[in-house]
Amino acid sequence: MTHDILISGGTVVDGTGAPARRADVAIDGDRVAQVGDLRGSAARRVIDAEGLVVTPGFVDLHSHLDAQIGWDPTMSSSCWHGVTSVVMGNCGMTFAPVRSGQAELLATAMESVEDIPASCILEGLPWDWEDFGGYLQAVERLPRGLNAGGYVGDVAVRLYVAGDAACERDFVPTPEQLDRMRDVVARALDDGALGYSLSRSLFHRVPDGRNVPGTWSDPGEFLHVGRALADAGRGVFESAPRYNFENEPGDRVEEEVGWMADLSIRTQRPFSFNLQQIAALDDHYRRVCELAAEANGRGARLRPQITPRSVGVLFGLGGNTLLDGLTAFAPVVGATVEDQLVWIRVPDHRAAILDEARRQPTGSFERMYPMAADAPAAYAYGPGDSLADRAAGAGLHPLEWHLDELDRSDGRSVVNWPVMNTDESAIAELITSPVTIIGLADAGAHATQIMDASQPTWFLAHWVRDRGLISLEEGVRRLTSDTADFIGYRDRGTLRPGAFADVNVIDLEALSLPVPRIVRDFPGGAPRYVQGATGIEHTIVNGEPFMERGEHTGALAGRVLRSTD
Repeated sequence: MTHDILISGGTVVDGTGAPARRADVAIDGDRVAQVGDLRGSAARRVIDAEGLVVTPGFVDLHSHLDAQIGWDPTMSSSCWHGVTSVVMGNCGMTFAPVRSGQAELLATAMESVEDIPASCILEGLPWDWEDFGGYLQAVERLPRGLNAGGYVGDVAVRLYVAGDAACERDFVPTPEQLDRMRDVVARALDDGALGYSLSRSLFHRVPDGRNVPGTWSDPGEFLHVGRALADAGRGVFESAPRYNFENEPGDRVEEEVGWMADLSIRTQRPFSFNLQQIAALDDHYRRVCELAAEANGRGARLRPQITPRSVGVLFGLGGNTLLDGLTAFAPVVGATVEDQLVWIRVPDHRAAILDEARRQPTGSFERMYPMAADAPAAYAYGPGDSLADRAAGAGLHPLEWHLDELDRSDGRSVVNWPVMNTDESAIAELITSPVTIIGLADAGAHATQIMDASQPTWFLAHWVRDRGLISLEEGVRRLTSDTADFIGYRDRGTLRPGAFADVNVIDLEALSLPVPRIVRDFPGGAPRYVQGATGIEHTIVNGEPFMERGEHTGALAGRVLRSTD
């Protein structure tokens, strides 16, 4: 027999947590045919994996690619980091259901919450659907490099049923409206929605400043609507929680975890929710994990969703810069990297920028960290790494040091300002917790603010290879079968005969990240950060070679994944 693809001589880490072993992987059509000693087997294409690690494709539970999938079939930057399947529709933010005339309302809400330009959303999607099934059908008509499924979002459901009134803080749906919401979610599940997502975060607002629908809702409403999942016997809950009070110190961890646990127990459905270490909330992340473990002992199925590195705002030319608030830089705010670089290289402009900068406080620079364009990107920092420390060591004002670095790198260096997960020991604690699940890559969102889609590469390079916090087998399991099984992606997340052939071939020792860079490839030339990787040698999706050393092969074999599959 001649196989379509033979991956020969690699170290197979199959995604189950089983010990790594030397094995070959044969692929026929869209499935794994054999895993074992296949020396002597024939294949139309042979990939030499000697000295490399062969894994299942990674499953990203938390993306906001709902819009980008309309114009970017590779779904970058996820495609460069071994991701073969994504979950869209997180945090209650979806584009369906939608009534005629509501497209702009949903697009501007997504822009406000997830920093995806509304103009790109409106231009880049056909908006020819009403219900969630229609949205999935529209996605199915698009070329796709990755597999993708999605939640139906509470924000869209409430706007569909109750209109703009749902944004009011004191809005309480009528019993008839609640029944209608439940029916809408039930229909979405029948059409293949992976579950029902919510937003409770105080940071999520519509453009006029009101919180998104659902923020202040009584949890009983979510139980009423969520009974659609219990009735269907499938689907996952997902939420951006509200751990903090609006204008008071302290937190409301027990209350928030409590209602999610109750909902999970009463519906017997899994529930994942965002969790990061936040300095202002002290050890709330630890208490969340403890409460989740206790609730799971009572029958809940809670999985706090974490990211394995700091979450930081990026500053660089062409996007948000450290110079944006200065009058001397105002003529080129929002301009391209090239135009801004030309501006700061003019001696009079540079002098004016520094003269103005020296009159402003510099304390925030102690919490910002430069990333040199000619070195791998780093997300773990120590003494002397901050922008303030680098500048002090050179006897310069922080912005003077930063301008020198921008000049030296032709505008490619960036500065990272970690705002969550700032404590490495807390991240390690979250990774090793038995209740957490990896997610929060936010691919497709926060276009000019954050670039976290590269987290699988960082996770394997930093925590598995360099720090040895967990084994390679466990690290791969966390990125593959753990996430695939949780969301219900069948026959994905493991390398075994009969599974879909979503496969990575990885040079573990070479894994590293370049510094994020600004490109202008969104509709209308809108900017965003992208970030590639070194060491992801091959990524195969449904049996088709998709990425080779960061280059797209042209194959677009991704599929829409439904809970009904």
